[in-house]
Amino acid sequence: MNPRRKSRLYLAIVVVMGIALTITLLLYALRANIDLFYTPSEILQGKGQKHEKPQVGQRLRIGGMVMPGSVKRDQDSLRVNFKVYDAHGAIDVTYQGILPDLFREGQGVVAQGVLGEGNVVNASEVLAKHDEKYTPPEVTAAMQQNHQGPASNYSSQPQGENLP
Repeated sequence: MNPRRKSRLYLAIVVVMGIALTITLLLYALRANIDLFYTPSEILQGKGQKHEKPQVGQRLRIGGMVMPGSVKRDQDSLRVNFKVYDAHGAIDVTYQGILPDLFREGQGVVAQGVLGEGNVVNASEVLAKHDEKYTPPEVTAAMQQNHQGPASNYSSQPQGENLP
């Protein structure tokens, strides 16, 4: 093989390897920024046919209704604790900051944050649902399917677990 072809071959190999490395690093970086949407029952019992549960430390978004009587505000700070529920369970959410004006008990919310120990979501952002036309179709379907009874029917224990 002559030297000119050899140098072109090396250049082509380096370019292909550079593109592959760039794509790999890009996909790895994007993986860390993906926030999957879960309902409270999907966190407690798993999502999909494989019943995959989110891991502690995973970033996620949780959507549901604010359980009446569950909102607890800290008098010394902006920390708020509340429960988000659906038809099959409830999840505790903690948030440090100013809540949206439309936030109230019995209202639909989406909280974005990190799943902590004991199925507690440490939210960094809370969005109050204010109109059906701005809700993604999968969220609307999950809300309609999961909110068919009063809030008193729900607990933060996965189905099948006995309370101590």
